[in-house]
Amino acid sequence: MNNYPPAQDLTQKAWVVFSGQADRAWLRFLKPGFRHCFVLLHDGRHWLSFDPLLNHSEVLVHYHLSDDFDFPGWLENRGERIVPASLCRTRANPAPVTLFTCVEAVKRVLGLHNWFIFTPWQLYRHLILLHEKKGELSWEV
Repeated sequence: MNNYPPAQDLTQKAWVVFSGQADRAWLRFLKPGFRHCFVLLHDGRHWLSFDPLLNHSEVLVHYHLSDDFDFPGWLENRGERIVPASLCRTRANPAPVTLFTCVEAVKRVLGLHNWFIFTPWQLYRHLILLHEKKGELSWEV
């Protein structure tokens, strides 16, 4: 048994960051502006980024940023596309088995189980459609 509160009690907010950067030539077949993605999380006090790269995953707690810093806005001003995302921690079934890519890693963090999302562009469209359906698209921290 652990002493952690249930995940659904956390006040975490999440954003998915989409980038056009591609370090490998074979990634250039992906849609320009949507060749990589990673996740920002904010728990009300700390910023955390989870960036699944080709050779390792980078997990950073950004202690140097104040809790009210607009990290998503700052990244957007630097040319990245940012989409707020919901965290689902209620699924009992395991995520589908698939290739481990940045998209799959981000889907795992979000708790998104969808066999048909493979590329950053598909993930972006899915998240945008979800927010349009809910009538919310907020960048607020």
